[in-house]
Amino acid sequence: MPSCCPDAQDKSKPLVVSLCGTFLKPEMQSIYRQVTGFQRVRTIVYTQNHENAELFPFEPVKVLKKLPRPRPRGNFVKRFWYKHVLKVWPPPRPIERHVHPYYPYDLVARLKKNDPELVHVYYGHKAVHYYEMIRAWGGPFVVSFHGVDVSKFLDRPAYVATLKKVFANAKLVMARSQSLLDRLVVLGCPKDKLRLNRTPIPLEHLNAVPRTTPSDGQWRLVQACRLIPKKGIITALKALKIVTETHPNVKYVICGVGPLAGKIQRTAAELELSSHVELRGWMSQDQLLQEYEAAHIFLHPSETTKDADQEGIPNSMLEAMATGLPVVATQHGGIPEAVTHGFDGLLVPERSPDQLAEALLSLMNTPSLLTTMSTHAAASVRANFGANAQVAAMEDVYFEAISRK
Repeated sequence: MPSCCPDAQDKSKPLVVSLCGTFLKPEMQSIYRQVTGFQRVRTIVYTQNHENAELFPFEPVKVLKKLPRPRPRGNFVKRFWYKHVLKVWPPPRPIERHVHPYYPYDLVARLKKNDPELVHVYYGHKAVHYYEMIRAWGGPFVVSFHGVDVSKFLDRPAYVATLKKVFANAKLVMARSQSLLDRLVVLGCPKDKLRLNRTPIPLEHLNAVPRTTPSDGQWRLVQACRLIPKKGIITALKALKIVTETHPNVKYVICGVGPLAGKIQRTAAELELSSHVELRGWMSQDQLLQEYEAAHIFLHPSETTKDADQEGIPNSMLEAMATGLPVVATQHGGIPEAVTHGFDGLLVPERSPDQLAEALLSLMNTPSLLTTMSTHAAASVRANFGANAQVAAMEDVYFEAISRK
């Protein structure tokens, strides 16, 4: 993907600061597609942590400077009174004055220096974190929610109070799926501020190939994701146990890293599935594409966690569909907005290994259904999630927000 540099950016275009906590984690490729895909605005990235620069080359990226908290100012008169007149030391009550306001990063100064038309804060919980600094700057901002950030920290009253301030003062609020927009309404965001902005998926390099039944019975089911509870991998393993009874050569290929890796390996061993499961670790886009091309079905049985964490629309699922992989997934979060049950995939209830296995077997045992859904998957993702259209839609949101200034 192309990178940007200051010289390449047309100064006549509005300047938007793209503000995120980390630029970028490997799983945040959709953000990279956005900041490198702008046509009508130019952007500077502000971040606390600059990571994986070799994977995501971009200029300019400005790393926010951490500011030390000023030492409290002492009160000389009170100190003298307690120490030398009353001879009471330490004093029975605080006599120091804290310096206000204190901001943990140099964000305010940077914004005043660069004077952008707009700030785009990626992830809702980061908007809460940066809120006071953005307000101190005084310019307009928008926020985009991506999934987990509609459920984080809601048990903290101070966080919820600031989140409501974010909703009140943001010009517009974006989310990756209609299900996330609905959740934001419940959390208190005014409906008239909400805008749908789907994940941008580059399709030019993805060739769609209709899937057919493997003649040798070597089925490959693939899932690409962070190895975390909401991805439903343990449920998938239980379903796989059922599938192996009639398809003994099936492989479940899991691409990704995360804290659940050990549990996945232990569960596979307990279910006597170790020979059927391949944990491939983190993979580059080219490596993922090779896995998609070798697979027959994309599996993504997401499930809502105990702390209400849920998916938007998984990027990996959209990319897999673009190559012609039909999907077997759950009726969860934004997934039904991308997968139409019975057309380009099959959707089952969450945490239901029996129904998940039944859906897999219906595709594996019906060659015509597999090929038809494969063709439909490639067509539907191209119609609804093309990168150029979604980046342009985000720019539309920017201009609308700027017009409200």
